[in-house]
Amino acid sequence: MATEPAGTPRRNSLSKEIVLRTAVALADEAGTGAPSMRRLADRLGVEAMSLYHHFRNKDAILDGMVDVVFGEIELPSDDVDWRIAMRRRAVSMRDALTRHPWAIGLLDSRTNPGHATLRHHNAVIGCLRSGGFSITGAAHALSVLDSYIYGFTLQELSLPFKPPVDLEDVAGSILEQLPRDEFPHLTEMIVDRALKPGYAYTDEFDIGLDLILDGLQQHRESWL
Repeated sequence: MATEPAGTPRRNSLSKEIVLRTAVALADEAGTGAPSMRRLADRLGVEAMSLYHHFRNKDAILDGMVDVVFGEIELPSDDVDWRIAMRRRAVSMRDALTRHPWAIGLLDSRTNPGHATLRHHNAVIGCLRSGGFSITGAAHALSVLDSYIYGFTLQELSLPFKPPVDLEDVAGSILEQLPRDEFPHLTEMIVDRALKPGYAYTDEFDIGLDLILDGLQQHRESWL
């Protein structure tokens, strides 16, 4: 009699958490969003129809996957200085998006957000409100912070090198083909910045974040 491969989940061991964690793992491997129900079922070692006992459709799985990602992001506390809390949250969110690059365009796209998603947004707004932001100011702050985090992470993931290991090879190759007289400023940026010992593109994230936090601090009391 045929036996199941070792580690194959049995049908009655399925749970929403197991399905979602498996879906997230598949998405991480493929770099795309929710896997097909058939592929997910194959990975779980069950029939595709078994998934419908836990999720009514693929969109519900995608909602849950987004919720898993939000659950990995550090919740800001309203009893910590808002700048410190927003910095920790920004770093944690960038880390989560780097682990799950397929999620960048999905985190704020769901019309049926899960509990972790709602808890996260509520905590961010609460921290900003405790830090002296009006509700209008909190909306401004949340918008600019998330736009920066998502945008920087997307750009970082799109770079043609893995910092810092491949940067010297890529920058050097560009420099070899670059007409320096025609592009003096770009040449200066590569030679005197990118190729300097110790340069890491990832450090730019902290610099940009500081500028945003400084600006929010400056305008916080003017937003009614």
